[in-house]
Amino acid sequence: MSLLHKAEADLPTRFGTFRIHVFTDDEGREHMALVKGAPVDGCLVRLHSECATGDILGSLRCDCREQLELAIERIAQDGCGMVVYLRGHEGRGIGLANKIKAYALQDQGMDTVEANVRLGFPADARSYAPAAAILKFFALSHVRLLTNNKLKIEGLEAEGIAVDERVEHWTHANSFNETYLETKIKRMGHLGK
Repeated sequence: MSLLHKAEADLPTRFGTFRIHVFTDDEGREHMALVKGAPVDGCLVRLHSECATGDILGSLRCDCREQLELAIERIAQDGCGMVVYLRGHEGRGIGLANKIKAYALQDQGMDTVEANVRLGFPADARSYAPAAAILKFFALSHVRLLTNNKLKIEGLEAEGIAVDERVEHWTHANSFNETYLETKIKRMGHLGK
């Protein structure tokens, strides 16, 4: 996986000022790194998968927006680290239209895994090669990872980035996403509290 560093600038947020970097991958997708301080090995990192419905529209069907905001806040408090925002990860890699089709199947009683499989996709089709390439751009070889998803740990380590520590990253469930969050633990191997 090769990435091109395309642009960078300061980005003031309600959690403080970060440096935003944009990278383009082999397929033309633009990924971002929201960087606080000067990242060093062992710093706090969040790999965040693109979620238009949650991150942009504030959908309550998932916990994505809350996880993204909490990660930015925690890294700001830590004073050093980054959020790597991965494009092409919508719906765990199946794209926005297919994710909405999966929502319709979930409305009929399927869980998120069953819906993706019914549509002809694996339960999770994401690649963490772009994330590893971004971390290597910053000369990072090991990190503390804000995640509940063991696949993110395995994905980074398969690409040569060691995960020194998994830092739990839970948000509060609501009546619209509690079944989804339970499915992530029971069917997708997410690590519980």
